[in-house]
Parts: sequence; C-alpha cells; structure tokens
Amino acid sequence: MPMSGDLLRLADAVLFPGFTGHEPPDWLRRRLGEGLAGVALFSRNIAGPAQVSRLTAALRAENPSVLVGVDEESGEVTRLEAATGSSRPGAYALGVVDDVAMTETLAADLGADLARAGITIDFAPSADVNSNPDNPVIGLRSFGADPALVSRHARAFVRGLQSAGVAACVKHFPGHGDTTVDSHHGVPEMAADGVEDALLPFADAVREGVKAVMTGHLLVPSYDGDLPATLSPKVLTGLLREELGFQGMIITDAIEMAAVTAAYGIGGAAARAIAAGADAICVGGEHADEATATRIRDAIAAAVAQGLLPEDRLADAARRVRELAAWTASSGSPGGTGGAGGPAVTQGAGSGVPGGAANDGGAGLLAARRAVRVLRRSTEPELPLAAAPHVVELAPETNLAIDRHTPWGVGEPLTGLLPGTVVTRMTAGETTGPVLERLLGAAAGRPLVVVVRDAHRHPWQEEALRHVLSARKDAVVVEMGLPARSDLGAVHIATYGSARVCGRAAAEILAGSL
Repeated sequence: MPMSGDLLRLADAVLFPGFTGHEPPDWLRRRLGEGLAGVALFSRNIAGPAQVSRLTAALRAENPSVLVGVDEESGEVTRLEAATGSSRPGAYALGVVDDVAMTETLAADLGADLARAGITIDFAPSADVNSNPDNPVIGLRSFGADPALVSRHARAFVRGLQSAGVAACVKHFPGHGDTTVDSHHGVPEMAADGVEDALLPFADAVREGVKAVMTGHLLVPSYDGDLPATLSPKVLTGLLREELGFQGMIITDAIEMAAVTAAYGIGGAAARAIAAGADAICVGGEHADEATATRIRDAIAAAVAQGLLPEDRLADAARRVRELAAWTASSGSPGGTGGAGGPAVTQGAGSGVPGGAANDGGAGLLAARRAVRVLRRSTEPELPLAAAPHVVELAPETNLAIDRHTPWGVGEPLTGLLPGTVVTRMTAGETTGPVLERLLGAAAGRPLVVVVRDAHRHPWQEEALRHVLSARKDAVVVEMGLPARSDLGAVHIATYGSARVCGRAAAEILAGSL
C-alpha cells in the first residue's frame, strides 16, 4: 500500500539512527532535512573535540531541532573517550565513594563537555540496581546493589547533566540489574520480588525531573508475562506513564537487539514499541545504514496504514520528541557551556572532548582515588613495590555496550611511574598451564601484579589466578571489575572500575606515588 509523504515524515520524526564516519553521510543529511528526529553517535563517529563540534554543527545545519544523543556513562561505557579511556570513573566507583555532591559535580562537568560538542541528550545514567553480581551487561555501569544508593546518585547525575542544558536519560527501565541474560542476545527476565527495588531509582528520577527514559528489553512477568518492557503497553503506558507519572520522552534501547527483534524483526519491533508508548527508536549500534533506517521508518508508517498503530499515538510520540528538542534549545545553546538558570560549570575531570592523559589530574582522578580499596593480607611490606614489576593483565571479552578498543589496565600508567615495568596481556585462550609457567619464570626476581576484570564471572581468570598465586604468594591482585572476593594475593586492590583514571589510581598505590 502506498504511503503518503506526510506519514513517512511523521515516522521519521521518532527515529534516532546511527551512521558510520566522522561526517554525516548524504542520506542522513537528506533525511534530517525531511524531519528526522535525531541521531545516535558512537565512538566510530568521534575523533576529537573539533571534529565532533563540526559534525554536530553539520547535523544542525540540516535540521536545527535535531537531537544528538550519545551513550556517555563515563567509566566503562564511554564514546567520547573510547580512544583513550575515560577521565571519569564509572557509576559503581561513584557509588562506592557515596559522595552525592561529587557525583553531581562530575556529571555537570560531563554535561559541559557534551554541550560544547553540540550533543543534546546523554543516554545516561544507568539507574539499574545491580543486585545480581553475575549480571553480564550492567555490573560497573550501576551505582551499586542498594536501591536507595542508586537512587540518590542517579538523581545527582541527572541534576548535574541537566544543569548544563543536556538532557539526561535514565536507563534501562524498569531495571536491568537483577538479570543474568544480556538483552543483546536474549530476553532477560525480572523476578517478581525484585520489581519494587528496581523501580525506586526510576520513580525518584522522574520526581527529579529527568527529561528522558530509555526502555530495557526485558520481561517483567508481574506486569506483562508475554512482551518485553520495550514492547509492552502495560509497562510503558500503564507503569511508566500512568503509575509513575512520567511525561517526558521515552526512547528504546537499541532496537536491533535480539530480545525484541527475534520475534518481530527490526521494523516490527519498532512499530510495536511506538504503539506500546515509546516516543523514539534508537538504532545503529550494529546496523548503521540507510537501508535499516528506511526499513524501520516504512514499518512504522505501514503499521499506521494497516491500523496496527494509531496515527494519533505516533503523532503524540513525535510531539514529545519535539518538546525535548525545544527544552535543549532553551536550556543551553548547542556548543555552549552551561544551561540557562543552572549553576556555573567549572572545568574538572574532562576539560575537553574527548579527554586525555593531561586531564587525569582533575576531579575524575580524585574520585577514582577515593574509590580504591586496599586489603593487605601479608605481614610483609609488599607496597609500595620495591622495583619495576611484571604486570599480567587477564583480559576478558566485554559485552557489546563497551567499546572493545577502549584501553584499560594498570600496566601502562605503572610503566610511566616505574620505568622498566613489563606488561603481559592475556586472553582466555592464552592462559594455558605451560604459558603461565613461562610467565612465572620471566617474572622471577620481580614483583608480580595480576590484573583481572570480574574474575568471579570468568572461570578461566579464576583458574589462572590459582595457578599464579600458588607459585607467587607475594603477588598483588588488582580487580578492575566487581570484587566478589578480596582474599586473593598478598595485597588485594579493588578499583571498582576500569576507566583510565581507575588504572592510574591503582598504579599510584603500587608505586607509592600518592
């Protein structure tokens, strides 16, 4: 059935596609001129401060009302600093420190960097309560396992970002923390007894005035036993709109994830999400081409033409997107440094987009230092290290939310503090017995530091640790993920994050340079 141009434009008014390259492709320019709602930037679109500003200016030249979004949580999930590692620790480290004023200050500083770059909505913070330590996709992205702690820091993060005129977007509603499945690959399910705790940070963020909420592709049987939250009218309209009273923009998590596309395809999932109560469709992490954007637009328009999606629901979604765009325009001009009526934002952790090693003396490093926890299990004075060590970094495969090219670790910053440091990085397939024995031989006569990430979730890391620590009881263990155990190594250092500043903070302790 032929669809009118007006209907296609209305469908475009709820789309946030991704794209490849450091400049907007011709198809994106054309669609923006026709009313495309916004775009989602990824690390593949970002090369440096001046380039990002030029890019967003080019987008805005085609559509002055375009919303430019990015997943910039700081810590593990960073797009602006994917090439260098984040100059701010992630949410879990902030929760460990539990200084609400510090969280708000760092978020305001981040918001200033985003505003200077012309970015108007940040898909952050994660308001998920990470009550399941085996969670494969949230973990350090959460402020913690306590709902009240997560709530107060999520609210502080929202206040900080929005004081700079950048819309905050809490995610992944109604809470992805107590799950064991990554929605990139399957459908997570929330236990009924965890719903109240999971909802608390979102309800409080709504009361705080958060401008956007991102849906989670997870099943909540106590509300809807059949449809994931992103596709469920009972969750998005009944719970989020009616019970919690949220009136801002609801945007989906990446619509190409298997949790929602397996049953309906990418276009079908998008149309059902709008029908359920979502106002915008985020796409492009894995499918960043014109054909995908066109397929989704056409599927939404077709759903209206076929009576599956009421046109007034689509029009209402487009209205909420426009209202958010109007708020960002009035709260701080794109490329500016602060929001109207908000507190002054001072340079601190970031001081530019993306950050660099020169920024590591700012508020982000101070926060990372405050988050580190050291447990000495030996009566011997293992710290500071007596000589340049051999550092072994056990590198697990990360989930798709984390750019796998983002640098992390302790070896690089420690080499700067203790010249002569040797660094060996190993993946799962490389940690065989013979390889570990050769490594132990090479490290003889040197201090030994073993760096892990979420060792409790990766049996190969636990086995490698057992092998190494049985031979080197004096070894220092640095856990840059969630520290399920602190009884490993002569000294155990927990950074609660793998951001660049977290590695720097651990290196300072090892070298005794604090």
